[in-house]
Amino acid sequence: MIKLVFTLRRREDMSREEFQRYWREEHAPLVKRHAGTLHIRRYVQVHARDTELDEALAGARGSEPRFYDGVAELWWDSLEDLVAAFSSDAGQAAGRELLEDEERFIDLPRSPLWLGEENLVLDAASVTR
Repeated sequence: MIKLVFTLRRREDMSREEFQRYWREEHAPLVKRHAGTLHIRRYVQVHARDTELDEALAGARGSEPRFYDGVAELWWDSLEDLVAAFSSDAGQAAGRELLEDEERFIDLPRSPLWLGEENLVLDAASVTR
């Protein structure tokens, strides 16, 4: 499986609540609508939360706990499947529509994305207590 990881920062003119509402209620249905055309096997939104633990978790690492507003994770069966999906006319049109929508709520230049392959180290089903 190939996984795209997209670390998201909201546009500066949006609150975190507005960003997350738009992402969940407007963008997610658009991704679902194009999933077949783009051969997307799985799509997960991870919405950042502000908690009392943020500073403690980030402090030891020197990171900025509120730097990102969320993470999008998308899976394909193979790199070839991903390339084929975005190479078709329908896939290119779907990609353009998704990008146009992303520009409405994501600060794209400050939201890096990359492709990777998962390496499962631990699964709850294999953990004994």
